[in-house]
Amino acid sequence: MARRRTGPTDAVRELVYQRDGGRCVRCGSVDRLTVHHRVNRGMGGAREQWINQPPNLLLVCTTCNLWFEDNPRDSYAAGWKVRRPQLPNEVRVLYPGGGLYWLTQDGALSMGVEAGR
Repeated sequence: MARRRTGPTDAVRELVYQRDGGRCVRCGSVDRLTVHHRVNRGMGGAREQWINQPPNLLLVCTTCNLWFEDNPRDSYAAGWKVRRPQLPNEVRVLYPGGGLYWLTQDGALSMGVEAGR
């Protein structure tokens, strides 16, 4: 029996890769990259449509992905992780160089004043 795919589509992965410049959003590494869910999916995935969409996803290296779990306070403060019941488009993300950005549904970065708009 085939496993059900619970992650983002290839098209969404490509949007995230392009948006984040092919680099880890925390350290800038180009090695061992993975797509990180800001709001955790939970066991076996999640049913919410937004869970695998660009505002909830970041490109990170595997080292930083583990760092997020070991340093939750800093990770939440920087927007690399988001606590439920907040939605990822309501929390800005810190990018290298100190910029805080909203992540939009179309896979872009926005410095606008309102969440994801």
